[in-house]
Amino acid sequence: MQRLNYAAPKTVNEAVSLLAGASGPAKLMSGGTDLLVQLRSGRLKPELIVDLKHVPGLIGIREEAGGFVIGASTPGATLEAHAGLKAAWPGVVEAMDLIGSEQIQGRASLAGNLCNASPAADSVPAMIAAGAVAVVVGAKGRREVPVEAIPTAPGRTSLAKDEFILEIRLPPRPAHSGDAYLRFIPRTEMDIAVVGCGVNVTLDAAGVCTAARVVLGAVAPTAVLVPAAAAALIGHKLDAATLAKLDAAAQAACKPITDKRGTIEYRTKVAGVMARRTAAIAFERAQGRAVKGH
Repeated sequence: MQRLNYAAPKTVNEAVSLLAGASGPAKLMSGGTDLLVQLRSGRLKPELIVDLKHVPGLIGIREEAGGFVIGASTPGATLEAHAGLKAAWPGVVEAMDLIGSEQIQGRASLAGNLCNASPAADSVPAMIAAGAVAVVVGAKGRREVPVEAIPTAPGRTSLAKDEFILEIRLPPRPAHSGDAYLRFIPRTEMDIAVVGCGVNVTLDAAGVCTAARVVLGAVAPTAVLVPAAAAALIGHKLDAATLAKLDAAAQAACKPITDKRGTIEYRTKVAGVMARRTAAIAFERAQGRAVKGH
C-alpha cells in the first residue's frame, strides 16, 4: 500500500523545496475541499500532500494600487465578509459564495477552485471576466499569469511540478463598470453548474458599453473567454438587438458534452440565456443600480 506523506511548510521557499524534491506525485492543499474527496474516492493517489494554510501571507485580503490581492488559501467566507471587495467585485464574491455549504466556505479558496481545474468551477469564469491575474511562485521565482491560462484541461493546469499560486490579483474597478456571475443548476443549491457565466462591463455616461469580458463555464474542457460575445456588447446599450447578438455569440462558443446534467443542445441553449441574464445584472451594476436578489 502506498504511503501518503503530509507536510505543512511555514514559508514559501520551504513549500517550493518540498514540491521540487518530491520523488513521486505531490498535491497542494489550499482549501482541501476537492482534494480530500478525491483522495477518499481513490481518484488521486499522491505520495505527498503539501498544506499551504500555514504559510504566512497566504490567508487574507489587502487593497493594493486600487485593486485587491487575495491570498491563495483565503477561504470564501473571508471574501464574503470583506465589504470593500464585495462592493468592487460582487460577481467574483458571488461566484465563490456559490461553492458548497457554509462549512465548505470556511475552507474553500479561489486558488484551490482554480487549480482543481474543473470545467464547471464557479469562481473561474467570474475571475476571468474580472481580468484577474494569478501570482505563481516556483524554483525559478515568481511570475504573473492570467487566470484563464492556469487550467489547461479537466484536472490539469499549466503549473510546473514545483509551482503553486501565491495570490490572486483583481485589478482596480473603473468608473461606471460592473460584474456579475450566474449559473444554472438542476437543484436549488449545492450542485455543479450545467452552465456558468461571468460578465464584466464598463459603460460611458450614456450607458453605452465601452469594454466587456464574457466568460462561460461548463460548456468546454476549460472556461471559455468569448471575444465575440464581448464584441456584441461593445458600442451598444443593452437593448433587444444587443441581447440577441450576445445570445448567439455565447451559443456559438459552446463545445459541451452530454451528461446526466444536460445534453449538448440543452447546455448550448442555456448558455445564451445565462449570458443575457448575467449581462443585464452587470449593466445594472455599472449604472449604479441595486439588483434585486443580489
